[in-house]
Amino acid sequence: MDFAFLFADWLGKPVWMWASFISLVIAILAFDLGILHKENREIEVADSLKLSALYITLGLAFGAWVWWYLGPDSGMNYLTGFVVEKTLALDNVFVIALIFSFFAVPRLYQHRVLFWGILGVIVLRAIMIGLGAALVTEFSWVLYLFAGFLILTGLKMLFVAEKETDLAANPLIRFLRRRLNVTDTHHGERFFVRQPHPVTGKLKLFVTPLFMALIVIEVADVIFAVDSVPAIFAITTDPFIVYTSNIFAILGLRALYFALAAMIHRFHYLKPALAIVLVFIGSKVFVADLMGLEKFPAAVSLGITFAIIGSGVAWSLVKTRKQDGIA
Repeated sequence: MDFAFLFADWLGKPVWMWASFISLVIAILAFDLGILHKENREIEVADSLKLSALYITLGLAFGAWVWWYLGPDSGMNYLTGFVVEKTLALDNVFVIALIFSFFAVPRLYQHRVLFWGILGVIVLRAIMIGLGAALVTEFSWVLYLFAGFLILTGLKMLFVAEKETDLAANPLIRFLRRRLNVTDTHHGERFFVRQPHPVTGKLKLFVTPLFMALIVIEVADVIFAVDSVPAIFAITTDPFIVYTSNIFAILGLRALYFALAAMIHRFHYLKPALAIVLVFIGSKVFVADLMGLEKFPAAVSLGITFAIIGSGVAWSLVKTRKQDGIA
């Protein structure tokens, strides 16, 4: 059998690298669902932190391999993308908690929704990153649009107060309720059930609030990807680094959710830090041009990103100690 196709170039890297990464992700998800969570149970904060540590270790281990095999620049770009995406995911946690609360999803079934949500994210991010890579390759000026968008997004996060989210008035939820038969209550872990229609009495397929929560979470991720995908392309235009750093950061989100949802208030000052990071990432695209550099030094980019986010985390923990009664 001829395996030459495995060494053919696809999006800048050999096919075997993409196939190996996808196989690794499938193996991780199979281990998570088939062994760690084959039965529905509530995820405690301690379990969440342990599983998060495992996912972060796997992500960093993959980054070490990227550093060794593809070189220091690729390794630093991967780590920068991983850290930025992981930090951006904190906003997802707040929104996911809001969605679960709105649909009254029991903690027992939240892991199931998040698992299927992650699968959807893996596919959706692949599509968005593929389109982004094609645009940047075909039209190099698109990178400057991404950079400008990041600067504006960061400034908006810094200076414009956010409005409270009212999911009851959300157009998507109202549209889904009009178009789909939705049950009034949960039916265990099921997304779909057959039951008599209240008007006709005929047996119809209904979706449960659990499935509604899944749809809204998937759409929310697409909205968040509007920030995160341009951010990683402003760090590197290598599709392999862009996709792998994104997916490894997102894989651990499900595990980290249960811990972060319980202490998200402790990271109040992380959002301004993230806003500054977005402004920095967008600005360095223009700075590199002004300085006549082919690209902004990866080591400097990684160091500044770590410093800003680390400062945001440290300041948040210090300022919220009194709120939690910590001496």
